[in-house]
Amino acid sequence: MLTKKQLDLLEFIHKRVQRDGVPPSFDEMKDALDLRSKSGIHRLITALEERGFIRRLAHRARALEIIKLPESMGGDTIGGSGGFTPRVIDGDRPEAAQPANAQPVAPVHALELPVMGRIAAGVPIEAIAHASHNVAVPGDMIAGPGQHYALEVKGDSMIEAGINDGDVVVIRETSTADNGDIVVALVDDQEATLKKFYRRGNAIALEAANPAYETRVLPEDQVKVQGRLVGLIRTY
Repeated sequence: MLTKKQLDLLEFIHKRVQRDGVPPSFDEMKDALDLRSKSGIHRLITALEERGFIRRLAHRARALEIIKLPESMGGDTIGGSGGFTPRVIDGDRPEAAQPANAQPVAPVHALELPVMGRIAAGVPIEAIAHASHNVAVPGDMIAGPGQHYALEVKGDSMIEAGINDGDVVVIRETSTADNGDIVVALVDDQEATLKKFYRRGNAIALEAANPAYETRVLPEDQVKVQGRLVGLIRTY
């Protein structure tokens, strides 16, 4: 079940994607639904994502993808031509026919990483200290050399990069970063934050992915890169 506002937003996004090939901006969605702020749009998008109608794609502008539509809008999955009807596949019957070109299911290799507390995606919080517990991470998410660890996200400043409050991010330890990387930055050896990294001469800009937050520009000796984002885990 969707509320009227959730349904209105989904219909607006669907029509714009059909017309333009890309989703509308957050400002366009806010105006279309006659809302006062974009925070209301963020809440509606989160609700639609939790119900399986859309998903956000990290590291892309206007990163929204419609997965399915409700019955009132035709009930299609993306690319469908009619009403969506779930199918049950019986995996217990040996005589059941296999799909053409079916591939065997390989076991997923998982690793356990320490969760080193919380990281601020918003107002900076105290620096990372000690591991609180472990989390299982798919092996193919551990990209590149070096040690890896996980952090729980607190705040909404990276929401337009597909990173929500409560998500767990997987970080590869490194002290260097390229412009545009999402990094764990330690400021003044006291506060840790998750932001986009940009070098501006002798200064470092820590940029949020939410227009409600201002970019922080700090002298380079006040910012230490602690790692780069390589993965994200979300629990529903």
